[in-house]
Parts: sequence; structure tokens; C-alpha cells
Amino acid sequence: MKRIAVGFSGGPNASQIVECVKMAEELGYESAWVAEGHGGDQFSVLSGCAVTTSKIKLGTAISSVFVRSAPTIAMAAATVDQLSGGRFILGLGSSHRVQVVPEHGIDFGKPMLRVRETVHVIRKLLEKGSVNFNGETIKIENFDLWFEPNRKKIPIYLAGLFPKMTAICGEIADGIILTRSTLKTATDIRENLAVGAAVAGRNPADVEITSLLPTAVAETRAEAMDLMRPGLAMYIGFFPRYNKLIASHGFEQEAADIAAAFKKGDMEAANKGVTDAIVDATGVAGTPSQCRDKIEAYRDSGIELPIISPFARGPGAQKIFMDAIKACAED
Repeated sequence: MKRIAVGFSGGPNASQIVECVKMAEELGYESAWVAEGHGGDQFSVLSGCAVTTSKIKLGTAISSVFVRSAPTIAMAAATVDQLSGGRFILGLGSSHRVQVVPEHGIDFGKPMLRVRETVHVIRKLLEKGSVNFNGETIKIENFDLWFEPNRKKIPIYLAGLFPKMTAICGEIADGIILTRSTLKTATDIRENLAVGAAVAGRNPADVEITSLLPTAVAETRAEAMDLMRPGLAMYIGFFPRYNKLIASHGFEQEAADIAAAFKKGDMEAANKGVTDAIVDATGVAGTPSQCRDKIEAYRDSGIELPIISPFARGPGAQKIFMDAIKACAED
């Protein structure tokens, strides 16, 4: 089976996600990724997945470097890695000021440096069993592990969208986690990865390019397009970084209009502002065969690991995810 993964960002509860991941493994999916935000504790969910599966890789997409300390992230990663027998991938990112500050009551500053320093601390702690670090955003007098990690080196993927962060990925990460990519994204990203890779004397091809891809499967393309609008409207309206991303894809006016409607609380207008062109450019929507064709187009464009990312809330969320997982699997 060609490479494909599935990502969860809320909707199904923990037990339902475990069932979805078991199905994905049976269908040949390479990996499953769990976000956090408001969707439950990602490491707990992944632990449940770890003990009920045997082959599928398990990752965080992403874990915020602000809402947990670096040693706490390292211990959580090592725990899931041990339970899964070495199948864990740690996906890290800065998250967003609009989440970190008002939702968690934590200061948000120097996000790229915070990511860099967090990666350093995690790698040192897993490798050596103890760490002390006097950085700008992280200061640790001493922290030591009271257990032996299953692996002293766990793959670390970093979320990146724009040149500066992408270059950091090229310098220090094992992979990059993109989101809402177009068919042109991978070419530009590879160039930016090369900038950072050159600083570290690395081969940029060693940094795997993955992308979370909003996904909706329906009996008709029009119905699938409509299913995509609420999720895109929320992300474009609420998160300044994603608004900037959609604008950079050539939808400046649309992004501005959606943000304005969202700010007013007019979600009907925000949803209508998500045009078919935005949906088509930044995700996977259509009948099962149309979705598989679009995923193949992403692979051809340079996205080495497409991660389908359905958006669903409420009682029927598990079915929406399971239907998408089945529909996007190879025949």
C-alpha cells in the first residue's frame, strides 16, 4: 500500500480514536497522529493505541512546547515509545498565542527558540538520562530519568509553515509536519529545508515532508465541499497563522473576509467565505475515488506522507473518521 496516515484533532473520544487507529492499521495505514488542543490528552490516547496495535506508527501532531515542560514531554514520549515497542514519533510545535495565553494562562514568547531549546533538552535527556540546561526560554537545574527509555533516540518532527521555522526543521528535525498544503507547497518547503540543512551540514532529503490534509468524503463532491467549510472557517478565522497561510496560497481577500466575519461571530458568513477554490487547493474533498486521486496528486507533488485529517464534532464523529479512513485506503 502506498504511504498514507490519519490525524485526529478532536471529535471522537479516546476509546473511539483507538478503534479508528486499529481499523487504520488493518487497512495498511502507516501511521496515526493525535493532536491535543481540546480533544483529550494525546499521550494517553496514544498509549491506548499502542497497547491495542502492533504495526502502525503513532505520533503527536503536534504537542505544544509551551503547555508542557520539556522533561514532561520527554517522559511522555518515552512512555508511549516503550508501550508501542518503538513505534512512536514525537511531533512538536509552538502552538499559537491565541491558545497558549488565554486558554492555558502561560506566557508565549520566542516560539521558534522555545522549539529549538525543547528539542535539545528532550534529545539530551533521552540520550543521557539526565539534563541540565541554561537557555533563554528553558532553564533546568537538573532532571534525571528514573527509568531506561526503550530508545535513546526518538524521531522528532516539527511543525513548520513559513521560511524561518522551515529552515529550523531542516537544521534539527527528522521530519516536518505541514498543514493545509497545496500541490505547490512541497517544492517551496524543500528549498527552505535546504537552507537549514546547509547550516547543520545535513542532507535536506533526510527531513521527511508530511502534511495534515483536511479531508471530507461524501457521495458527491459538492456535499464534501460543504462538509469542509466549517472546519476551514474556524481555523482561518481564529488562528492568525493559518489566516496568513491561506492568504499566502493566493486567497488574501477571502482570508480577510473570513476573519472579519469570524470576529463578528457571524459563522454563517465565515462558512460561506470558504470558497470551493480554497477547499480544493488546501485539502481532500469528494467521493472516495476523487479523494484517493487527490491524495495521489499530493504524493506526486512531493508530500512524502499525506495525513488525512477529517473534521468532525458530535455523536457521529467516529463514523465520519472511520468512513474517511476506509474511503482513502487503496483499493
